Amino acid sequence: MKKPILALALAASGTLAVTSISAQEQTQIPGTMDVSRVAAGSYALDPAHTLVEWSVSHFGFNDYFGLFGDIEGTMTLDPADIAATEFDITIPITSVAVPSEGLRDHLLRPGEDGAEPDFFGAEPEAARFASTSVRQTSDTTAVVTGQLTMNGNTGPVTMAVQFTGAGQNPMSEAQTVGFHGRATIDRTQWGVSYGAPMIGSEVDLDISAAFELQ
Repeated sequence: MKKPILALALAASGTLAVTSISAQEQTQIPGTMDVSRVAAGSYALDPAHTLVEWSVSHFGFNDYFGLFGDIEGTMTLDPADIAATEFDITIPITSVAVPSEGLRDHLLRPGEDGAEPDFFGAEPEAARFASTSVRQTSDTTAVVTGQLTMNGNTGPVTMAVQFTGAGQNPMSEAQTVGFHGRATIDRTQWGVSYGAPMIGSEVDLDISAAFELQ
């Protein structure tokens, strides 16, 4: 009798495991890539869940990565008129995060004896990106062009943007829309020329943004 009882126990255990997995699979993720969920209105960035990653070639050997956080900004969006979308984003330079504290100090070190800093200086103004045009390229993608102001210099930046999800955030209960954006800039055009071209002039930007409906 022991073998049949053991077999029944194992079968029951397997059934419970399958039922548990099925229940997990049926749990709906709050944000989905469904454009019909996007509401028109004014949005504000979620600074706790928005990041700008940058990468630059280090002497041609490999790429070095860093992040900016605590980003603030607004977006006006009407799914029926994507071309009218507007972004105004502010990136605090002093939020820069890298694994090396020594490098972070260097990035924010003021120039000595009145000289220009190597990178941003100890109290740099925040960088600001303000869109000037949005061109829809598919149901979920667009090309956004705007002006980036940084280090006292302003110049054009074009980025490819992809819609990644919309829905209600279960924590804040705010209707949320997410995007990924990619762009490449020549840092020397914004007065960040230390080590160029051995340290790459071109900087790749990878943006992950969450906007909450106000």
